[in-house]
Amino acid sequence: MALFGFDKSSMVDRSRSLPGREDRMPVPAAHAVFTDRPIAPPFPEGLETAVFGLGCFWGAERLFWQTPGVYTTAVGYAGGHTPNPTYEEVCSGRTAHTEVVLVVFDPARITYDGVLKVFWEGHDPTQGMRQGNDLGTQYRSAAYYTSEEQRAAIEASRTAYQQALTRDGHGEITTEIAQLRDFYYAEDYHQQYLSDAKNPNGYCGLGGTGVSCPVGLSTTSADD
Repeated sequence: MALFGFDKSSMVDRSRSLPGREDRMPVPAAHAVFTDRPIAPPFPEGLETAVFGLGCFWGAERLFWQTPGVYTTAVGYAGGHTPNPTYEEVCSGRTAHTEVVLVVFDPARITYDGVLKVFWEGHDPTQGMRQGNDLGTQYRSAAYYTSEEQRAAIEASRTAYQQALTRDGHGEITTEIAQLRDFYYAEDYHQQYLSDAKNPNGYCGLGGTGVSCPVGLSTTSADD
């Protein structure tokens, strides 16, 4: 889709990306759902983090804060060139970022494979630079790793899920898998956008393929 001569379905080169800024986005002190928990570090010892793009980050974040074993979540931007981008800049297609959700989870309650299962099943990873009716590079599927262990787990789960998708007649997975370089927090009004405190009836175009991902969802019965 071209906007004023710019094709938002193609990744912008660094040389053509927006310059951005040095100042970081202000971050709310607490989560709108888990009101006693922060959305920015420091987090309690023993927790782990994951960063995923599933299309529009409003529904993606809600999917994960509803997952048992997740401590907190936040939305932001990753995988691009522009430092500290705004939402409008990301939506222009000229930053190369994708909308992502930061997932902070307790590995004693849900494994990284379990978090990956939620990721794969929560969207359609075969759609390229779109998710449903949302078009543009910012809606691409992405999984960003922070360690070699995470990278190996992502790639193994992708292989397993591709086999399941193929058996069900779906196409090839287009998910970007890359090392996390930067995570930029999105504006305050985007954080927990679909929470009861903000927009309980807000738009969410998130939808999966209906195909189960054959990786283990391991949780305990402990309360949040």
